[in-house]
Amino acid sequence: MKDFNFYAPTRVVFGKNSEEQLSQLIRQYGGTKVLVHYGGGSARKSGLLDKVEAMLNDAKIDFVELGGVVPNPLLSKVREGIELCRKEGVDFILAVGGGSVIDSSKAIGYGVGYDGDLWDFWDGKAVPQSCLPIGVMLTIPAAGSEMSSSCVVTNDEGMLKRGFNSDLCRCKFAIMNPERTYTLPPYQTAAGATDIMMHTMERYFSKYEDATLTDAISEALLRTVKDAVFEVLKNPEDYRNRAAIMWASSLSHNDLTECGTEKDFASHRLEHELSGLFGVTHGAGLAAVWGSWARFVLDRHISRFAQFAVNVMGVANDFTDPRATALRGIEATERFFHAIGMPVSIPELIGRKATDAEIAELVRKCSRDGKITVGALEVIDAGAMSQIYRLANQ
Repeated sequence: MKDFNFYAPTRVVFGKNSEEQLSQLIRQYGGTKVLVHYGGGSARKSGLLDKVEAMLNDAKIDFVELGGVVPNPLLSKVREGIELCRKEGVDFILAVGGGSVIDSSKAIGYGVGYDGDLWDFWDGKAVPQSCLPIGVMLTIPAAGSEMSSSCVVTNDEGMLKRGFNSDLCRCKFAIMNPERTYTLPPYQTAAGATDIMMHTMERYFSKYEDATLTDAISEALLRTVKDAVFEVLKNPEDYRNRAAIMWASSLSHNDLTECGTEKDFASHRLEHELSGLFGVTHGAGLAAVWGSWARFVLDRHISRFAQFAVNVMGVANDFTDPRATALRGIEATERFFHAIGMPVSIPELIGRKATDAEIAELVRKCSRDGKITVGALEVIDAGAMSQIYRLANQ
């Protein structure tokens, strides 16, 4: 079991009436001039933005707004937000939305106090020294950014999608009302559930196989989401299962399921290039590439995959052939993805096979021209990246 340092400072306010505490929480964390940051028109159409504005006005908290965040949030929008915050003297950011809005807010928070090129942080040329305080009103459970140290943005120049981690960006509070997820389209719901599960699977598949309690937490979380997503796809207003998915989103990426293990995140890094190049939904991209990664590393980690097959996917354990058990677990996972409407290959993801040139570009970006590797369970270099992408392209 690996030594660990668990830090999860975000206050979670969960439930049907949680939104009523917004103004109090902003004041508690020092907010006097707020940037309300959000995505497209759904926040307005749902009435949530109107409610946020009314609560801030009633509390006499000044605010400005910036919408237009897109999936795979863009650096250009972040820079727009930085300039607005500086101009208006913003001292607190409220993210109203899902992971893309939260990550855009975190990047803005980093940039307000930084004089250099913001991309320096994602390029490894600088480390942020400050971040504006951030609060979240969560509407899309998926990324888990509301409780994580992660911030993923896409640089419009070259469409480079990269992640950066620092405890400075951890949100001060996260307001979570599962009722706000009732109107999520089925595809968004399924992609979000996939992302949630993958955040834990990326930690579960670790070379540290003796973190017994963490394994049990991870397995329970994965089973819960796997079951709950079918229920909410049948009944979008199933509060109990919407709540389970929303809470799992946070627990899956606040590092709880990493205690005593070591996150791998090779599939995430491989997927970042898929969504950066093709503009696909992140959760769908993860489903498209995971099975190929799993088969690529399987033979060196059979016992781990067999444990996953039995304890998470409900596969019968063939004690005479652990590899067969492990392989059936991978196949069962892919059947699950298909059952909720997710792809399990690149052709299913983008509607065609990727060209050789596109595969080469994915590898180039993921390996940063052959300079870096990804993964921890196994180190994946440029050659291995190419093999995995090609497996996924069949």
